[in-house]
Amino acid sequence: MIEFVYPWAFVLLIVPFAVTLFAPAYKERKSSIKVPYFARLVDVTGEKPQSGAVLLNRNNLQRLIVAFSWLCIVTAIAKPEMIGAPINQEKSARDLMIAVDLSGSMAVEDFTLPIDTNELTNRAKNDTDSSATKSSTNDTGKGEKVNRLVAVKHVLNAFVKSREHDRLGLILFGDAPYLQAPFTDDIATWQALLNESDIGMAGQSTAFGDAIGLAISVFQQSDTQNRVLIVLTDGNDTASKVPPVEAAKVAAARDIKIYTIAIGDPSAVGEEKVDLEVLQAMAEITQGKSFQALNSEELLKVYAEIDRLEPQQFDSLSFRPRVSIHHYPIVLFVSIYLLALFIVNIRIRLQLSKQQRNVLRGKS
Repeated sequence: MIEFVYPWAFVLLIVPFAVTLFAPAYKERKSSIKVPYFARLVDVTGEKPQSGAVLLNRNNLQRLIVAFSWLCIVTAIAKPEMIGAPINQEKSARDLMIAVDLSGSMAVEDFTLPIDTNELTNRAKNDTDSSATKSSTNDTGKGEKVNRLVAVKHVLNAFVKSREHDRLGLILFGDAPYLQAPFTDDIATWQALLNESDIGMAGQSTAFGDAIGLAISVFQQSDTQNRVLIVLTDGNDTASKVPPVEAAKVAAARDIKIYTIAIGDPSAVGEEKVDLEVLQAMAEITQGKSFQALNSEELLKVYAEIDRLEPQQFDSLSFRPRVSIHHYPIVLFVSIYLLALFIVNIRIRLQLSKQQRNVLRGKS
């Protein structure tokens, strides 16, 4: 399908007719007498005759070429565009930021990776859908004993695969929070940045509240209305300049929903003890939810529950590609005139050649 950007340009088609009508070429008629003794009259009067003006009459083909050329010029001015078939694109309607604790306590090896992650993931989703949230202190099935961060990476990699329509961000925090990945829809890159993280690379403490503050500042640069922050930690806040609850109040004012996940041993003491009351308060302030996961299976159930509470959202955008083709009438116009000049040049050469042959015949 072809559309014109400036369809009003076709009004210019009447310009040649208007010029012919209101500003015609100059014409003058004079009376003359045709006599058979013109040569004697010239001798008697002593006047030197001059050649009369020669007016060439255009044939119909020439008129057609001129009209078609003008049509090509006006069509190019109107800027025709080829409209392609509709293309549908899906744009993320949610920004999902995930903050991961890298403090030293994440090195504790009290998680067991399941042998079949897919089977365990499906079981976690089924348990979540049926509201069968049965807790256990030991992982189901036999597998490799790993530290908490490895288990978190394992579960997060499985979780984000189902969030292909969300833009994901990643914050790592310890002594201070660091933006590891700004919001992106490139899941593979996000996973690579997560897998490159290591325990202690952000420090040994837990700046929980500051991580929320950093997430708020990143969300402010986004125009998405649906904003979700998932914070995963195994200890209480020990290094933040802003208390976590106060940071949560600011997040609530920015329409950011926070899901908190506490992992590890609930009987721990000191800095490694998880402050469940603070995590619960933060979730309630932002209309989110607080979870506790003591093993890999429970951690999978937590993310399955979040997946259910925050289904994927996306905006469907439809557009039709437009390609300008105004150069085609210009090329056609130039081609016609080059062809016309070529034909005229050939005709002139043929006429000159014919005249030369006639002169040679007259001399012979």
